[in-house]
Amino acid sequence: MISNPIAPYVSFTREEWSRLRGGLALPLTEADVAQLRSLGDPVSLADVADVYLPLTRLLQLYIAAAQNLERMRGLFLGSPDEQIPYVIAIAGSVSVGKSTTARLLKTLLARGPGHPHVDLVTTDGFLLPNRVLEERGIMHRKGFPESYDRRALLQFVADVKSGVPRITVPIYSHLVYDVIPEQRQVIERPDILLVEGLNVLQRGTDRAGRAPRLVVSDFFDFTIYVDAAEHHLEQWYVDRFLKLRETAFRDPSSFFRRYAELTHEQAVALAREIWHDINGANLRQNILPTRERAHLILQKGEGHALEQVFLRRM
Repeated sequence: MISNPIAPYVSFTREEWSRLRGGLALPLTEADVAQLRSLGDPVSLADVADVYLPLTRLLQLYIAAAQNLERMRGLFLGSPDEQIPYVIAIAGSVSVGKSTTARLLKTLLARGPGHPHVDLVTTDGFLLPNRVLEERGIMHRKGFPESYDRRALLQFVADVKSGVPRITVPIYSHLVYDVIPEQRQVIERPDILLVEGLNVLQRGTDRAGRAPRLVVSDFFDFTIYVDAAEHHLEQWYVDRFLKLRETAFRDPSSFFRRYAELTHEQAVALAREIWHDINGANLRQNILPTRERAHLILQKGEGHALEQVFLRRM
């Protein structure tokens, strides 16, 4: 364990972090991991054992402490126990592997002691419909903070932490590249809720340039940022674009159907253009500046290799 010069984090090499697993049993198989990994993310069973199991153990300890605090609060107030969902946020760039991290943690936590009820919500469902983005002239800024219904997302997490028994949230389709109006995800007071998205750690400003009184991140109990150097992220995005060109883009209902006919060279050039103009710009302007707000940073190197972990002291 070594101190990170960027206070208040403590940094761990992969080997150091893996020793904090504390004897936690590995509840997944290679087949499980294959089902949970995202396209282009080669996460392995060894990654789960070395990185995600220690993280799961840490989260279990934090969750138990939070639940105990809730019990003490109830005792003080003389009110019956009311368990409020523990909310974990996962942030990071496009193509960094947030979705894989979220699905792995959801599965690992759900298979832990007591088999808690764990739900996962992605903020993609809170993107404004394409029709609205086009009306506002910001279709090219999809994924930027202004492309989300931030008020609806804030209301959702506030309702979760208020103990609202049943909440429905929009569902986004990456195939049609839009929110599906007729479909909703139902959230019914889970023990643990994971919220995954690009900009979940951002504070933002209002129209007058002032920081808002409340932001989504105010309702999170623990936050994780999945990090990697931009040149790795760009290459992973290009690689994923090429794989999609051979698979999902060929679906007749795909929003990106026209890209399936590109040559290899054309596809690479287009993917790099999209990265530079949209995803890279969003990373630098909005996502990366929130990294140091996270309680924990998972740092990846070449080939998605999980290399280092930074844990906030407090």
